[in-house]
Amino acid sequence: MRRYRSMSRLLLLSSIVVSGMTLSATVQAEDQHSFAELDRVSTPHLELDLTVNFAEKQLEGTATYNVSRHADADELVLDTSDLTIHKTELWLNDKWQETPFTLAEPHETLGQKLTIQVGDSSEKVRIHYETAPTASGLQWLTPEQTAGKKHPFMFSQSQPIHARSWIPIQDTPALRLTYDATIRTPDQLRAVMSADNALTAERSDAYELSMPQPIPPYLIAIAVGDLEVKSISDKVAVFAESYIIDDAAWEWADTPKMIEVTEAMYGPYRWDRYDLLVLPPSFPFGGMENPRLSFITPTVVSGDRSLINLIAHELAHSWSGNLVTNASWRDLWINEGFTSYVENRIMEAIFGKRRAQMELALGYQDLLGDLETLAPADTVMNIDLGTRHPDDVFSQIPYVKGQLFLVYLEEKFGRDVFDAFLRDYFDAFAFQSISTEQFKNYLQQNLLAQNPGVVSMEKVDEWIHGEGLPEDAPRPTSDAFEQVEKQMMVWLKGGQLQTTEWTTHEWLHFINNLPLDISAVNLARLDREYALTTSDNAEIAHAWLKLSIIKKYEPARERLRSYLLSIGRNKLVAPLYRELARTPDNLKWAREVYQEARSGYHPLTQSVNEAILYQEGDE
Repeated sequence: MRRYRSMSRLLLLSSIVVSGMTLSATVQAEDQHSFAELDRVSTPHLELDLTVNFAEKQLEGTATYNVSRHADADELVLDTSDLTIHKTELWLNDKWQETPFTLAEPHETLGQKLTIQVGDSSEKVRIHYETAPTASGLQWLTPEQTAGKKHPFMFSQSQPIHARSWIPIQDTPALRLTYDATIRTPDQLRAVMSADNALTAERSDAYELSMPQPIPPYLIAIAVGDLEVKSISDKVAVFAESYIIDDAAWEWADTPKMIEVTEAMYGPYRWDRYDLLVLPPSFPFGGMENPRLSFITPTVVSGDRSLINLIAHELAHSWSGNLVTNASWRDLWINEGFTSYVENRIMEAIFGKRRAQMELALGYQDLLGDLETLAPADTVMNIDLGTRHPDDVFSQIPYVKGQLFLVYLEEKFGRDVFDAFLRDYFDAFAFQSISTEQFKNYLQQNLLAQNPGVVSMEKVDEWIHGEGLPEDAPRPTSDAFEQVEKQMMVWLKGGQLQTTEWTTHEWLHFINNLPLDISAVNLARLDREYALTTSDNAEIAHAWLKLSIIKKYEPARERLRSYLLSIGRNKLVAPLYRELARTPDNLKWAREVYQEARSGYHPLTQSVNEAILYQEGDE
């Protein structure tokens, strides 16, 4: 594998007007994953004009940037991946004039460096381009792969460095930019973006959208499909295919209340609206926090509101991640650790301490699993990615270890003091991208120094730069799970479970902690009594199907097949393929199922699961 180019230092100086405020931000970050040279020329505003071509699986059109110079520079450097660049132009003397560009040889991870000659006076540059059908940040679904079966569907997933596969862009989270877009589509379909989407039912062949708040490039998002819209409140609506829109609106009815409690704790919601888009089942993640329009998997529409913590997580990103952003991907914990902490506080405020503690304990169990399998260097929060793709950093370390670090600070300083610190932190860095060092400096000045003798900077460094967990780290447990385990013992001896009040979390704890020597008779009894093989709850079904693979419980095999064919969320399918790959017969069967399912999987899901099912040299 070729090594990355030399690490570039990015310096972004910007003055941005947001909601009547002028924000001056200085961000210094080392980003190994972008060719951009923000300290020389940056792009604070983007105008997109794109046509959605379903027949060719392409976006084609233009990206126009405002150019901001910070040094004596006459070149604009952008990131691209598998884009065809037709021509580049400058706005000079009140007209567009063609200007030279060069597209470097492809880098296996970073894509291609696009360098445009912008001179010393032009304030705008326009790129004419088209995407490849294989763009890593886009998925194109045929009508047959959608619920309605009549119209195609397309959606993006730009995080972490996939925006460059559908927009030529300075693809680093150190950049913040606003954007306007014209999206031209078949007139039966609706286009939505991480922008100010119209709530009218009318369809058009062109949509005008705008994102007035400055965001990092990975939060630029688009989806086009046969979408309906249903309002939950005056600030919240759901976009979805018709088959699921009513269920999703009912499932997420508590979202407005979530916004209210988060504002009370951490300050105003600054994005005007918070809407939710239900994507097809092939969406590879639980959710994506695209501002104004979170993208959500349909697998959390469970029918009992038991998985709404995922909505709490994506909403929490409106403060931690979208408002205050990691400046590079080695700082991911600044996004996800804070968001996991805020998510749990939202759940506690609305559903009580017991449920929040269960979810915290489940996250801790997941973290322990990663700590057992990850290389020690990969258990560092401020991780050194080296030559790897930033996708590789998405473990429980930035999420749960980062969350436990904040729980630790809360316990040491007290909730009132720590909440006040967090609220000030979100205000101080609003609409900015920051590094770990910037956070540490702010923490030292505004919490540690204000409360001497409570937590040392050495302890902070142990959390952020050390491997594993500190010895005095919080180790969350749940009394509810202890009660589940007591019931398990009763059931294994022939008794009955009392599950009327159980949440999804209790069922997961029960299934995941069943003894591995459980008999085939007891498995069949459990399935007969609680219909786990046919469960409509995707999380419970996942846990049960994984157990069925381990225990060779054949009555679940057909459901396992249909599950893998109908769901593309990596968290749910990859562990099942991994378990199947442990034996030759199951591996052969899994490959057959995968080949049937592959066309409906997102490119990210394909790459993850092909690495599991096909070792080097395999056909």
